[in-house]
Amino acid sequence: MTLKQILQRGEQIIAPGVYDALTALIAERYGFKALYLSGAGIAYSKLGRPDIGLVTMTEVVSTIELIRDRVSSPLIVDADNGHGNALNVQRTVRMYERAGANALQLEDQSLPKRCGHLAGKAVVSSAEMVGKIKAAVDARHSDQTLIIARTDAIAVEGFGAALERAERYVEAGADVLFVEAPANQEQLHAICQRFGTRLPLLANMVEGGSTPMYTAPELGELGFQIVIFPGGIARALAKTADQYYDSLHLNLSNMPFKDRMLDLNGLNALIGTPEMLEHGKRFEANAQ
Repeated sequence: MTLKQILQRGEQIIAPGVYDALTALIAERYGFKALYLSGAGIAYSKLGRPDIGLVTMTEVVSTIELIRDRVSSPLIVDADNGHGNALNVQRTVRMYERAGANALQLEDQSLPKRCGHLAGKAVVSSAEMVGKIKAAVDARHSDQTLIIARTDAIAVEGFGAALERAERYVEAGADVLFVEAPANQEQLHAICQRFGTRLPLLANMVEGGSTPMYTAPELGELGFQIVIFPGGIARALAKTADQYYDSLHLNLSNMPFKDRMLDLNGLNALIGTPEMLEHGKRFEANAQ
């Protein structure tokens, strides 16, 4: 079932953040209806840098391809600001879709963009963003590929202006609406009240971010049909890695940490090593 079909059935989609094939594989085991490929997660893991627009379009395409080779779950992909103007957006849509993305999230930040919960953002004109959304809709190969329009204007122009931008993005043909970084429950409610009956709405949960933390069911009650947790896995693994290296440095052994990690057999079981080796026997020279 496609993401579009899931949304048409009225089901809520909880999409955990992933940033590579391993995190996608682990997340898929828990039956989530979609996964969210986080641009920030790619920046953290591939570059060791913040989410400030350093990741290139081709680096994201490569990541999509590697994830799609390993998992079949629907994949929502952070496409930043489309990596340029409307023509760049069209190329981004074509390449992401061909690589295996099922939905692309486009934002109205200017270049270089930055994390939606960092200060100092800037946005392009609403007219330019409308053109990008129309370009994205025009470029997709399948109408099952969703275009998610995100506005970062709350922090730049205020909440009222962000709603007016969102109105124009809906009119431009966006399939899903994402108003980034609402500051309180009143703003969350106002978003749902204005747009909730017209198209699916997306909420972003970031620990320590600008938006108060809610559970997915609580957000569903407000009217949000998609809830993403984009950077949680990166923050969880970063803390675990820091604790692991600290333990190894202090103890000069992994033994004090062994109950908090997989052993070799456990990791091989997780990634399917026995099954893959068995499968490979079919192609050996002496196979019957």
